[in-house]
Amino acid sequence: MTETKKTATAAKTVKKAAPAKKTVAKKADAAATVKLAGATYATGKRKDSIARVYLVPGKGNIFVNEIPADKYFRRPVLQMIIAQPFGVTKRETAYDIHAMVIGGGLSGQAGAVKHGISKALEKVEPELRPALKAAGFLTRDSRVVERKHFGHHKARRSTQFRKR
Repeated sequence: MTETKKTATAAKTVKKAAPAKKTVAKKADAAATVKLAGATYATGKRKDSIARVYLVPGKGNIFVNEIPADKYFRRPVLQMIIAQPFGVTKRETAYDIHAMVIGGGLSGQAGAVKHGISKALEKVEPELRPALKAAGFLTRDSRVVERKHFGHHKARRSTQFRKR
């Protein structure tokens, strides 16, 4: 009897595994694919952040991880960073942006989105390349955090010097 009870409880626990998340994720991906049909795709990187940017003809709305950019990036400086490629090219209301960002902090994510938007604009309208290149938006910012070195507290911070 104890064996049947164990197998019955084991069967119940196996059934409680959550496959619902997979179906929800598949539905969300399918909806995003339909919504972004005909979009131009580009990848932007900055520090530890990677942004997948989809550029769609629209009214100038920007969404980051399905959240409006002004809610995702609350600091005005970060909102300004994202809008820079549109300011240089005078295309503020020509396209909608859907960006999926992973990794890093908010500053790195904003830089990654800016890089991705610039690359996507260049794909859609190659004549914008000189303006974007002159502003430096097509160049990947290669500055990353320096690694910690052995014998030091941090990358550059050393132990306190003691003369005697």
